[in-house]
Amino acid sequence: MRNRRHRSRGAVALAAAALLGAGALTACDAQGGNSSAPNGPSAHKPSPKPTPTWDTSPRSMAAVGDSITRGFDACSVLSDCPEVSWATGSDPEIKSLATRLLGKERAVSHSWNHAKTGARMTDLSEQIERAAAERPELMTVMVGANDACRSSAAAMTPVGEFRADFEEAMRTLRRALPKTQVYVSSVPDLKRLWSTGRTNPLGKQVWKLGICSSMLADPDDLDTGATQRRESVQDRVIAYNDVLKDVCAKDRRCRYDGGAVFDYRFDGDQLSHWDWFHPSKNGQSRLAEIAYRQVTSPKPVA
Repeated sequence: MRNRRHRSRGAVALAAAALLGAGALTACDAQGGNSSAPNGPSAHKPSPKPTPTWDTSPRSMAAVGDSITRGFDACSVLSDCPEVSWATGSDPEIKSLATRLLGKERAVSHSWNHAKTGARMTDLSEQIERAAAERPELMTVMVGANDACRSSAAAMTPVGEFRADFEEAMRTLRRALPKTQVYVSSVPDLKRLWSTGRTNPLGKQVWKLGICSSMLADPDDLDTGATQRRESVQDRVIAYNDVLKDVCAKDRRCRYDGGAVFDYRFDGDQLSHWDWFHPSKNGQSRLAEIAYRQVTSPKPVA
């Protein structure tokens, strides 16, 4: 009897130990331990890829801005020529941004030019309101040159006003089109345009009609006063570009060109032979190349 009781107690002890061991393994598995990951449909399910913030192939676009986007003086003197616009032009020689992005046929029906010669930053909100009616997937902005090109350096738009107007324009855009992408071009280097154009006698005669007097007045005057005037205009353009960069950086669907247009060294071939200041057809094509490279890059071009 003692032996049977002993064997019985031994069996119970072994069973209890087995249960405790199983419990310990279960607890370890529940806590993660060193066990392998569980198998099953959910174990190997890939994480969804986030949708890129910037779409490199928008299917429609609108342009807002000033005379450059209207192709001013590219075809005839003191006249708009939107068919050669870098943004939405239909001229095959230009290969506009719209043509490159959308194709020739679709560009005709799905791109719109709301820029206006003489426009300043204060006019941008109104242009955007009109452009928003087409609900474009991409909007190009090139404005600011006329804020610096005034009757005198003293008449230039103050930087604070320029910033406030651009911020308001972006708010106007976002109220109407929360997901539309925005490509913002830098203001061109006006001082370089003066330096290049002043070598042409015809251009200087056209400048006397009042084109960008703050920079272009008395183009051959190199005394201290004239030099300081041009430097103040140049400084203001740089400040405007800083504003464009700062405000655009606060909007996840806005891309600034990084100063690409400001840095581009326009020469005689890229300047209008009517005024030696606005882009020629060749210059418009160069602007289209810059914009296309920026818009189709997965990341902003440095």
